[in-house]
Amino acid sequence: MYIKKNYGFWMTFAWSMRPFFWGVFYGLGVCIVSYFAGFNISIPWSPIGVIGIAVAFYLGFKNNSSYDRTWEARKIWGSIVNNSRTFGAATTSFIKGEGESKIQRELIYRHIAWLTALRFQLRLTRPWEHVENRAHGFNAPNFSEVSKDQLDKEIAFFISAEEIRALSGKTNKAAQIMKTQANRLQELKDQGYYDDFRHMRLHQLIMNFYADQGMSERIKNFPFPRQYASTALWMTFVFVVFVPFGLLDVFTTIDIRVFLLCPFLSGLIIWVFFLMEKIGDYSENPFEGTYNDVPITSISRAIEIDLREMIQDENIPAPTEEVNGFLM
Repeated sequence: MYIKKNYGFWMTFAWSMRPFFWGVFYGLGVCIVSYFAGFNISIPWSPIGVIGIAVAFYLGFKNNSSYDRTWEARKIWGSIVNNSRTFGAATTSFIKGEGESKIQRELIYRHIAWLTALRFQLRLTRPWEHVENRAHGFNAPNFSEVSKDQLDKEIAFFISAEEIRALSGKTNKAAQIMKTQANRLQELKDQGYYDDFRHMRLHQLIMNFYADQGMSERIKNFPFPRQYASTALWMTFVFVVFVPFGLLDVFTTIDIRVFLLCPFLSGLIIWVFFLMEKIGDYSENPFEGTYNDVPITSISRAIEIDLREMIQDENIPAPTEEVNGFLM
């Protein structure tokens, strides 16, 4: 997630400049053939403009839908933040009895392990994602030994080696960690650390965490429908193919010095439309590990800090810092 006020123009252009230069070269070829070969291959701008309006409306639909996916993902992780703080407060206030500090620490740490496992799972690659533009550190194509070792190393601080071994081979490690948490809460209730009412409140939070995880997985595992994404791309291609021919109709009777603006304007128009398409395309998958995703690493660290401060823990890590304006 970019956290500065605005992207600079050159940052935006550097990210999307390829369509501009292809458009300039393509427009230059069309203009040269028309002007120096004497062929009148111009097309009236009116029908091309109608196509452009249709493409613009369709790109608007796609971008709105893509933004909804990103914003929903952010709301889900906002819910995880709120529920996690509630769980921390409930843990420290409900659990009273012998060894209460140790038990509170165990539950808080296991919850942080769940957050870590969920974050790793949401960063895994899907075939429709932009893996070529992933930020450094999120480029594991699947749950390979490398990513497994990274996860085990991170959660080893929060849960026991026995629990980590029990997770080996499990498809959804985050779900299994939360199941262990639910079982442990039941054990504590049976041991008399809190009454039925408080147990039901804690179990409701477990339900909320499963719901938040499920909604995150829905966005992660169900792509923006490919028919909508593909149609937007091909409609944009159809429109930009005709752009130089429409500009010829405007520039035909103009001096050669002005006529040379035709390729530049072709590239500019083509760049604008492909930029709109690309913005929607890169907003479809808010957990893929690129620089404009929902910053779940930063959010998870903020939750960890809040929960560990609730139990007066030591060696609490600092908040995640931005790098060149980006938070991951």
